[in-house]
Amino acid sequence: MTHTDPINWSTLGADEKRQAEQDERKVRRGFWSKLRRHAAAVPFAEDAVAAYYAAFDRATPLRVRAGLMGALAYFLVPTDVMPDFLPVLGFGDDAAVLFGAIQMLSASILPHHRAAARAAIDDLDEASAAEGSARV
Repeated sequence: MTHTDPINWSTLGADEKRQAEQDERKVRRGFWSKLRRHAAAVPFAEDAVAAYYAAFDRATPLRVRAGLMGALAYFLVPTDVMPDFLPVLGFGDDAAVLFGAIQMLSASILPHHRAAARAAIDDLDEASAAEGSARV
């Protein structure tokens, strides 16, 4: 699943549109690289990837996409309430924000989003294992 087309946020209010566009840029720029770097430390990685796929799915309602995009953008901010470099605690606030968004919007995170997320996590795990064995 690739998502290269920008999302049309035009039906949102001006402030919501500006924030959604900013969040989308942030998620497009940094989601996969942060996930690759921290996948082992992020216990909610599969949920984050499922939310990512739902956020970029054109069939997902626009307001749901905006909510998920905001939660994913928060995950990318390294200096949020609990900075991500703190062991264990660093992703706690990220997990809480993402979990809250997923709970509220779970009806729009469909089985095919979750299946794609599992496949993506498996691919990351395989790439990480291959990279680790190449270093030895």
